[in-house]
Amino acid sequence: MTLEAVPVPAAERPHRRSGLVGLLLVALPVLLMGWLVLYPIADAVWRTLVVSNAGGTLHLSTDTYETFFSDPYSRRNLWLTLRVTATCAGLLLVIGLPIALYLRFSRSRIAALVQALAIFPLFVPSVILAYALIRTIGPNGTVDILLNAVGLPKLPTPYLTPWGPTIGLVWDNLPLTVLMLAAGLGAVSDSAVEAARDVGAGRWAVFRHIILPRIRISILVALSFSVLGIFSAFTLPYVLGPASPEMMGPFMQRTFADLNDPRMAVTQAVITFGFCLAFGLFYVRAIARNRSGPS
Repeated sequence: MTLEAVPVPAAERPHRRSGLVGLLLVALPVLLMGWLVLYPIADAVWRTLVVSNAGGTLHLSTDTYETFFSDPYSRRNLWLTLRVTATCAGLLLVIGLPIALYLRFSRSRIAALVQALAIFPLFVPSVILAYALIRTIGPNGTVDILLNAVGLPKLPTPYLTPWGPTIGLVWDNLPLTVLMLAAGLGAVSDSAVEAARDVGAGRWAVFRHIILPRIRISILVALSFSVLGIFSAFTLPYVLGPASPEMMGPFMQRTFADLNDPRMAVTQAVITFGFCLAFGLFYVRAIARNRSGPS
């Protein structure tokens, strides 16, 4: 009995070719992600958990993590980072959503000016932004000079306080937040809004029942990008923030360069990544649940 090769139907050959082309297209991004993201993460976790003793034997150790969470100063830095991140995320949503709603439904010429002002910080480097804020709201800055000119007392400056990086990070992340929210509002049709108004729905009812359900994913995406960027920010917290406690970005740099403790700095980076990963998993789970539909 001889075995003969079964010919592949001609109709299936293009599908196989397109499948191979698709695999080749995604192979390079996947390899780059593994090389530039996954490998450094795995290497960082390995370097913090696996150490060698005097005889060269490798063993598992969590001493740096225990040191971090038992140190009051490290815990204050982590708590400050979490607090600033949550505050910035809330302010970005409170400020960015009304701007995006105005840009979506306004028909006036002022909307173009508002859009230009909202997107302008996107083209300003963080260092320039930091020093502009220092010259404006810092000690003896523009605000102090104007208040002194009219005989008013100086206002407490947010510079070198937790509100310093908060203001800078909100300003720096506002353009991307507005753009994402405005893109999500594009899914809201004018006919749906007009139909709701025709049956007597007010502005709040239209927003709650027509607009908000259609932009929930856009809000989640905007907050995710903002939280991940703010949590790992360095320049603005370093220039505008307090020296003690300090956010995790400057804390890692000082531990590595000033204290000459690379392993502890990597441990701080892994802990920071852990919080970002937790939020990222929440985001992915919410997206997956939304695509699967209500149960």
